[in-house]
Amino acid sequence: MARKPLQTQSIVTNDKHDRRWHLAESAVEVDTTELEFALMRAFEGFGRWQSECLASVSEVAASGPENAMLHIIRMNDRPKSLKDLARLTNRDDVPNIQYSLRKLIGAGLVLRKGAGRSGVSYEVTDLGRQVTDDYGTLRRRLLIEAITTLPGFSARLQDATRTLNLLSGIYEEVARAAATHRH
Repeated sequence: MARKPLQTQSIVTNDKHDRRWHLAESAVEVDTTELEFALMRAFEGFGRWQSECLASVSEVAASGPENAMLHIIRMNDRPKSLKDLARLTNRDDVPNIQYSLRKLIGAGLVLRKGAGRSGVSYEVTDLGRQVTDDYGTLRRRLLIEAITTLPGFSARLQDATRTLNLLSGIYEEVARAAATHRH
């Protein structure tokens, strides 16, 4: 099937480069694609930051998602069920979540309590509490201090949070729509 030729309308960009390609032929597609690549790069950078920050305060080698799981378990100092953890992280890969939990338990940072399908919960140990406290201290000293030096950045963070939460809902909805169109 012959491909439809690109429209002659040029895409205006700040750097005067034409960034059209198979995912981005129109201005809105370019903007969306640029955001998606920024999200991927931010996610990877965030994961590296989490791993390095955790390694700086403990002997634990954990991925970004494992580190996030540790902090989410500690959140509000309340035990979390597997269902809670999946919902709070917007994940449905339960076997990978369970692997992360086993790794955190093995490192002595998390404790599994209860039995049965609905009675199991996870909470941080005393070591987990110390590690997450130390992580928070280092995070404040490195990340938060860097952010506070940028004028108006707090408002930009709030705008970005609202935008990302909105996009999360949009991606969930279009993922459901795409699932109905599978061959």
